[in-house]
Amino acid sequence: MEYCIVKENVKLGKDVKIFSFVNLYGCEIGDRTKIGAFVEIQKGVIVGKDCKISSHTFICEGVTIEDRVFIGHNVTFINDKYPRSANEDGAMQTETDWAVVPTFIKEGASVGSSSTILCGVTIGKNAIIGAGAVVTKDVPDNAIAAGVPARILRKIQK
Repeated sequence: MEYCIVKENVKLGKDVKIFSFVNLYGCEIGDRTKIGAFVEIQKGVIVGKDCKISSHTFICEGVTIEDRVFIGHNVTFINDKYPRSANEDGAMQTETDWAVVPTFIKEGASVGSSSTILCGVTIGKNAIIGAGAVVTKDVPDNAIAAGVPARILRKIQK
């Protein structure tokens, strides 16, 4: 764990693997989860057990990731539908000037590399998000979604 920042308010499960250049604060990471290099996970995030968070991923406040989820490289989560740096009077915004919009990634889902997940969506159980997708709406259980914006392509056939 070279050059990592893991604040004392992080709850780490058993056998969590953290690679170099990771920044974790105020989050909870489940047992046996792996976190790749150059990942930031912010306060209030919950990551379940047996997850893989690939390198260069940003998981912001308001995101809940259930067990056995795969997050590809360079995935970005968003927690504000209308972000602004300043209020109408020109004063810089603070945490009291906006509300976090929650996002949920359900058990067994996979999110492809370089995807962007907008706030307020739920990606269903065992769903697959194609690489580069921009997810703006809920994705049902066992569905494959891809594109910009992401659209449901089909159900997973087992």
